[in-house]
Parts: sequence; C-alpha cells; structure tokens
Amino acid sequence: MDEDQEDIDSIIGGIAPDWGPFAAVGDQARTMIQVIMALAILICMAIAIWGAAKQRIGSTAMRDSFSAEQGKGLIVAGLTGVFIIGSLGTLFTIIYGMSI
Repeated sequence: MDEDQEDIDSIIGGIAPDWGPFAAVGDQARTMIQVIMALAILICMAIAIWGAAKQRIGSTAMRDSFSAEQGKGLIVAGLTGVFIIGSLGTLFTIIYGMSI
C-alpha cells in the first residue's frame, strides 16, 4: 500500500529540474551557479530600471529625445537579459538532452 500512495515529494521531484549537464557538479558548485545567475538577473533588472528612469526623465523633464530613445534601448536590453538568463537552465537541459 505504501508504494501506491503518492506523497508531495514524488510530485515535487517530478516537477523540479534535474540540472541536465550540471547534475554531476556538487552542491557548492550548484549554489555558486545559482548565485551568479541571480546576480546577473539583478544587474539586468537594474539596467531596465535605469533605462525606464532615463526614458522618463528624457521625455518629460529635459525634452531630450535622444535620452528617451537610449532609455528604451536599456529597458529592452535589461528585460531581454532577464529572460535569457531565466531560460538558461531550460536551454542547457534541452541542448544537453538533444546531444545524448
């Protein structure tokens, strides 16, 4: 009866990523990878926020269209970086799975 009973660990274990090519690294290395990715996401978010502020200040206070366009570019670059970094785990797992 214990084998038929499913608990939360089997459900969560089925959803959690298996780390693909990074499965062989130790816990400390995984933690370092997570910290580096989190730091990169924070930097990209800061770039997007800086771009939003630059766009807002350029378009209203100073009437500087060049600064406003620069701000739009920073917003796009920051949010694109967040998306790419957030998707790296999935991309590595897909590429690693296709190469096996």
